[in-house]
Amino acid sequence: MDLAVTNQKAGNAAGKRAFVRAFEVWVPSHDKTELVLAAGSYGELTEFESVAKETTFKFDEGLPGKAWARRTPIILKDLQGSYFLRGPAAARAGLTCGVALPILQGNELKGVIVFFCGDDRQHVGAIETWRSEGRSPEMGLFEGYYGTAEVFEWTARRIHFVKGSGLPGLVWAKGLPQVFTHLTGPRFLRWEKAAEVGITRGVGIPVRIDEEGAWVMAFLSALDTPIASRVEVWSPNADGVLGFTAGYCESIADLHVMLGSITVRRGEGTIGIVFATGVPAINNDVGREDTIVDDLAKVAGMSSIVAFPVYRGADLACVIAWYL
Repeated sequence: MDLAVTNQKAGNAAGKRAFVRAFEVWVPSHDKTELVLAAGSYGELTEFESVAKETTFKFDEGLPGKAWARRTPIILKDLQGSYFLRGPAAARAGLTCGVALPILQGNELKGVIVFFCGDDRQHVGAIETWRSEGRSPEMGLFEGYYGTAEVFEWTARRIHFVKGSGLPGLVWAKGLPQVFTHLTGPRFLRWEKAAEVGITRGVGIPVRIDEEGAWVMAFLSALDTPIASRVEVWSPNADGVLGFTAGYCESIADLHVMLGSITVRRGEGTIGIVFATGVPAINNDVGREDTIVDDLAKVAGMSSIVAFPVYRGADLACVIAWYL
């Protein structure tokens, strides 16, 4: 690998404005009566970070508490006149939308990841929740946040997917995360509208698939406002370790070449800690832990990692890592 070229590309990627401006991980307290802040990545939003550190959430309280109670993902586009408890701090930080993703191991809540976005003129991308009720053969959009991509939103609200069709339908059929490194061709049914607004990549995540139906989240990333600089999916193999199975990077052309022969053991780095504990985690100092994966991420210009498990029922299916 040519490190000089890699660092130059990473620098160009780092200059882009991220679609998601802050991340949080909320976990149940020891007595399971409330959610407490386990970690966060806030960038320059130091006041909002200070407020978060002084906050806890009861069951069904605030955005994390609602996700805990409903056991479904939530996209909240009103942080001022709703049940969102940190409205004034969010307004001062320029945050306009909050997204809560509950991490469920069967019926047990392992944590809630909260993403925050803020509107501006170049804010293009999408975070979507797709829902199929009961035995319905189709999945439709439940809610979505699109920044300034109004045309793409109009299309999303008028399309439905069957199992195996499009990104949400493929996640629904397989029960596993799906990574689309390029949103072109028949696999991504909305590729023409995506191309019009500059949306280039997609990640679909199963949140809950059971007798009540299915919930899928889709994260669609634009070139100039990426949701993450790098996405990695690590899956358990027969040797009891994690191997790289899918992903993309805005500064490295082929992650499979770089990561395909690497494995991650339980407790090894941030990804290995999530593998061992089953709880989402954030590390704002990539490279602090002496692992090959962290070192390679640091060389590519990554500074923070958000890692979380994906379950199929009670079994851990994989660990997803997002680098910022």
